[in-house]
Amino acid sequence: MTKSELILRLAEENPHLYQRDVERIVSAIFDEISTALARGDRVELRGFGAFSVKTREARTGRNPRTGESVSVARKFVPFFKSGKDLRDRLNGRK
Repeated sequence: MTKSELILRLAEENPHLYQRDVERIVSAIFDEISTALARGDRVELRGFGAFSVKTREARTGRNPRTGESVSVARKFVPFFKSGKDLRDRLNGRK
């Protein structure tokens, strides 16, 4: 499901809201999650899961084409851990 499909589905389920308002709400939620992760905070949505940031330390990699050693800088990557309710729903337990 894409962001636009999510907005369309939410607008259909909530006919009292304009589609442009639903779009603003969805964008605001995603922006706030992104901002919190950029600050290094953890975002937990009970029953759904938790977003956090993990660090990948600097390392020496290898260029697969030439075999040459390449320095790879330290970087931060987003991480998602699903909640118990979501896992149960995916596995048909609810």
